[in-house]
Amino acid sequence: MGIKSLEDLKKIREDSLKKVNLRETGKDGEDITELMVGMATCGIAAGARVTLAALLDEITKNNVENIRVVQVGCLGYCHSEPIVQINQPGKEPILYGNVDDKKARDIINKHVLKNELLDDSIIINTFQKA
Repeated sequence: MGIKSLEDLKKIREDSLKKVNLRETGKDGEDITELMVGMATCGIAAGARVTLAALLDEITKNNVENIRVVQVGCLGYCHSEPIVQINQPGKEPILYGNVDDKKARDIINKHVLKNELLDDSIIINTFQKA
């Protein structure tokens, strides 16, 4: 994609700022879904940067609002990196493991947008009440 005008440059800047804002603050409001991506050394070595990029891309493509993507350190399940934890208002957190590009996109399209759990990718739900 070439830049042919000042408007093209402004559009690129606006799109980039949207992605940065997703990582920093999410959209204002109390009903925010938070995606925590494990970005410690073990996560990065396992491909967490690709996972993070896929999440941000899919969120942008689908114009998902009320969502925040946060880079965090180790989530304690190094054997299952890259890891994404989903925190949704009024629901128990869900930890997904071995999240590659495709699973990251499925998390947005199925879990976030359709409330469908990806059962084959859930590591463990240690937050479940007995």
